[in-house]
Amino acid sequence: QVQLVESGGGLVQAGGSLRLSCAASERAFSMYTMGWFRQAPGKEREFVAATSWSGGVSDYVDSVKGRFTISRDDTKTAVYLQMNSLKPEDTAVYYCAARKGPVLRTGYNYWGQGTQVTVSS
Repeated sequence: QVQLVESGGGLVQAGGSLRLSCAASERAFSMYTMGWFRQAPGKEREFVAATSWSGGVSDYVDSVKGRFTISRDDTKTAVYLQMNSLKPEDTAVYYCAARKGPVLRTGYNYWGQGTQVTVSS
């Protein structure tokens, strides 16, 4: 059972930056593909980014490419989402998730509680 805890959300002005962190409890963390998802009010949860167990493969939704960067630190069993040039439409609750297997946009078995990101215009 993998437990995930997100942190780093908050209120930021458009054009600003935030770094989200996700701490994992599982000592086998390095075996998991890690992803970030978000859910805006009134919308379905959507995939944002994912990174493979090695960190060598990453995937991003088109709307964040060039602005967001996912990374992981297996020594700290943590994954990060650096968000730059934030836009009001990035406002959402952001969730960390984990799955075994390749980098995909679905099939995540473990989820954190979420952290709120609000971008003001």
